[in-house]
Amino acid sequence: MRDADPGLFGPESVTWQMHGDPVMWIGGLRALYLQALHPRAVRGVLQNSDFRQDAWGRLMRTASFVGALTYGTTDAAERAGARVRKIHSMPGTTDPATRERYGVDEPEALLWVHCAEVGSHLDVARRSGLGIDDAQADQYLDEQRESARLVGLDPARVPASTAGLAACFEQVGPELAAGPEAREVDDFLRGPPVHPLLVPARALLWRCVAALAYASLPPYAHDLYGRPAAAPQTVTRRLAMAGTALRCVPSRVRWQLPPQHILRAMARLGPDARPAPYKLRRQAAILGGPGRAQRNDGGDSTRWRTPG
Repeated sequence: MRDADPGLFGPESVTWQMHGDPVMWIGGLRALYLQALHPRAVRGVLQNSDFRQDAWGRLMRTASFVGALTYGTTDAAERAGARVRKIHSMPGTTDPATRERYGVDEPEALLWVHCAEVGSHLDVARRSGLGIDDAQADQYLDEQRESARLVGLDPARVPASTAGLAACFEQVGPELAAGPEAREVDDFLRGPPVHPLLVPARALLWRCVAALAYASLPPYAHDLYGRPAAAPQTVTRRLAMAGTALRCVPSRVRWQLPPQHILRAMARLGPDARPAPYKLRRQAAILGGPGRAQRNDGGDSTRWRTPG
């Protein structure tokens, strides 16, 4: 083919198969809820981006960034990463309480954003029945260190296993809080502004998806936000039902939506590059016997609790 570059991950990776699943939209919203609980990270986003004026645009750009890193060529992924690092090089963020100035590219905040994202994707994928076994979960996190590198992190400091991810959440946990910025993100996710004609769709579809994303958070996040959720087992059943329903929508229909990264990747690499859940099961069977769908969390365990 004229351009057969598989990109950073390629069709044999867990990332390639997992990121093509429609439940990733639920995982993405879960990640936003979790990321917003890190006061320094969320403050950096709100003070150095147009989130307040163009939240929808930011969501779409984030999705496009993940798609470019997953399915784009190596050069496209590197260029996307360079753009993000340039944004991160902005003057900085101010803590309103202490007047401290700190960089948007503060490693601890970037690491939290990364861990919240990949942990949420993995948690939702596994609990929705995608069929990712323990070895594949670790492989996914190891692969995602490439994504961490592109946003400016040292891959050596980024968790490469579910055990490492759980340790990261354990370490950062006491620093989390649902401050004013987190409440702002919560308000947007619960009722984003839309055209008046789309208000019924927002009530019917968006709020259901956002509520499920919120419910899938670990209990400590619910405690911080101050809004209860159903028991984890109930939420897992709902995620499985949502995953089954979403996967009934033909992939060719889903992939027609912009920015069409998957269709472009298949045009570049051929039809065998098509991501599909059965390929994860086949890979698990080849590597270690029958794959077992693990419907547990992706690493952000509930072992720590907020004081009190």
